[in-house]
Amino acid sequence: MSAGRLLRARDRAATRWRNGGGVTREVAAGPADAGLEDFAWRVSLADVAVGGPFSSFPGVDRIITVVEGPGMELTVDGVAHTVDVPYEPFSFSGDAVTDCRLPGGPLVDFNVMTRRAVATAEVRVAREAFSVVPRRGAVTLVIALTGTATVAGSGVTLDRFDAVLFTDAEAAAVQVDGVTAAVTITSTA
Repeated sequence: MSAGRLLRARDRAATRWRNGGGVTREVAAGPADAGLEDFAWRVSLADVAVGGPFSSFPGVDRIITVVEGPGMELTVDGVAHTVDVPYEPFSFSGDAVTDCRLPGGPLVDFNVMTRRAVATAEVRVAREAFSVVPRRGAVTLVIALTGTATVAGSGVTLDRFDAVLFTDAEAAAVQVDGVTAAVTITSTA
């Protein structure tokens, strides 16, 4: 069993969105030195205070999950979607023209983006213990969305929005007291 690389929420800086409509806090990205134009994958939390257009990310697949607040109404390439159930991931293309309305007010969402030519992502929401299984060519990010999560045998406890990143050779058992997301990103290149 491994403890992975610990990523504390308190260490994340808030940065403005590309379109200026909110702020984001990057949890992790690959490769480690990548920016918004050249990441293979990126995981972040966003504070959404007002509705408006989403930034365009050509060639990128997105998964968004509401983690705090009343939800949002998205229009993705002209098709309306209500995304208001907490902890239920919603997938869409970063190529799509996407607009957001916040009928109930501000929210926080959890974002996973993968450049489709080089990576794919799966988001699993857990409310009970689970295992991180090593998978060649993959990394797994575990993040506590509410309550805590503990990496068994490591002494590592994640508080709200803390995360731990496991490489393809690391395994772990995770105890959950609240809601935790496990994001598995697999290289396709």
